[in-house]
Amino acid sequence: MSRRSPSGKVSDRRLNFLGKQIRRLRNEKDLSLVQLAARCEVLGWEVSHNTLGKIEAGARSIYDLEVWVLAKALRVATDALYPRSISPETVAKSKRPLKRKRV
Repeated sequence: MSRRSPSGKVSDRRLNFLGKQIRRLRNEKDLSLVQLAARCEVLGWEVSHNTLGKIEAGARSIYDLEVWVLAKALRVATDALYPRSISPETVAKSKRPLKRKRV
């Protein structure tokens, strides 16, 4: 996914790794972004369909409580939202790559 940063540079970095699975599950359940947003609101998270679209596209990070709400709204276990594997190259391209602590 490419998008422009505030400086005008094109970025391929994802802000989350759950978006693709969220979109896949939402489509499997034949839900629109508006319908998913409505389910999330019933669970206490007021979120717009635009924000959900950004999460699915990897253009917005996602908090742990939001993961829980999305899993409940999609009626799946939270682990269903996580990819089965993530390559080191994908992590390296992420907005916030993992840093190893020195022991």
